[in-house]
Amino acid sequence: MQADTERLLLQFKILADPVRLRLVALCRRGECSVSELTAAIGQSQPRVSQHLKKLVDAGLLERFRDGKRVYYRVPASGGKAARRLLALLPDEEPVMRADAERLRELRGPDRSTPDISAEAVRASRAVHRLLLELTVTAPIGDLLDIGCGRGRLLKLLASRANRAVGVDIDPDARRLARTELMLAGLPNCSLRHGDMYRLPFSDCEFDTIILDDILAGARYPVRALKEAKRLLHPNGRLLLMQALRNHPVMELQKSLAEWSGSAGLRLAPARFAPEKSPDWLLCVATRADANAAAA
Repeated sequence: MQADTERLLLQFKILADPVRLRLVALCRRGECSVSELTAAIGQSQPRVSQHLKKLVDAGLLERFRDGKRVYYRVPASGGKAARRLLALLPDEEPVMRADAERLRELRGPDRSTPDISAEAVRASRAVHRLLLELTVTAPIGDLLDIGCGRGRLLKLLASRANRAVGVDIDPDARRLARTELMLAGLPNCSLRHGDMYRLPFSDCEFDTIILDDILAGARYPVRALKEAKRLLHPNGRLLLMQALRNHPVMELQKSLAEWSGSAGLRLAPARFAPEKSPDWLLCVATRADANAAAA
């Protein structure tokens, strides 16, 4: 019997246990910690951990650490047979629906929204419209948002991405982002702790990378751009977003052009949001060696 067939039979056997089925159904909705899974299904942590280990060993879940917490999720990549198998999970079955509701309640109190002025809301909407315009002309593919905060851009773009990964150094922001993304029904999103100068991803792994309001305040902006370039597919795009705040526009544009050139990137003309009295600057950068790399 072929190895793929044997693995599929093992996965059928693993999912025959009702508790494991419930755990996978929850992790299909988003990344979940052990404590969340334990509370959601009402089982003891040792028992839940044993089930999770078997699910990981069978390739039905993957385990990763984010800061001090361990999370579980359905693998973003894997065999077609496994994905078809997981697609059959009956999420609307009453027990699983109740599990999902308890998970929402556990995360619900974290959905506090800071007070935002009408002017800030207007600027945010203008940025979102401009981002949608910039990303509608080409597939997003695999998306990375560096400096993702609470995941507002992931929520905006993830539905059109193969997968979406957000990186932020603030653990509270990542925790809040997980809540927002789960409640938005975006299971293809993942959150990670990361240093923008040394990110835990492979070369050329992403098609679209957003540097989300981080360059102007960075100590080493060229290093940050070089690291983003390392992760960028040869034909991919960097979206450089920068809040203007107190930055003189001409000076900021000049700095972005100089940093991008030093990092081996080709920078397109800047665009502004809103167009009148702008609060944000957005630029698209591509690898200067893109044609050679793609050849």
